[in-house]
Amino acid sequence: MKSLRFVITALMVVSSIFVLGQTAKTDTVKVYGNCGLCKNRIEKAIKVDGVTNAAWDSETKLLVVSYDPAKISNDDIQKDIAAVGHDTEKYSADDKVYKKLPGCCLYERRKKE
Repeated sequence: MKSLRFVITALMVVSSIFVLGQTAKTDTVKVYGNCGLCKNRIEKAIKVDGVTNAAWDSETKLLVVSYDPAKISNDDIQKDIAAVGHDTEKYSADDKVYKKLPGCCLYERRKKE
């Protein structure tokens, strides 16, 4: 009887991991910034419900983010990042917010078209 309970429990755990694993999505997004302060600000901006993991690299300017698309969209993530002063592939930070960043964080901005 104990082995049957174990097998049933194991099957439930494996099936829930499989189902949860299919709901997560991972994207790579270009986010402009320069340093460790930028990294902290960018990653903190998207510590929101639905985002499960985020890592920004100052060298490549790439953010790898895993999230639940049922709770948050890639666009919403990029808007949250732009709101704290960092341009992304799709959204530019407000000039006033950008200018308030510390000097080391003032990255070269893309030309507006």
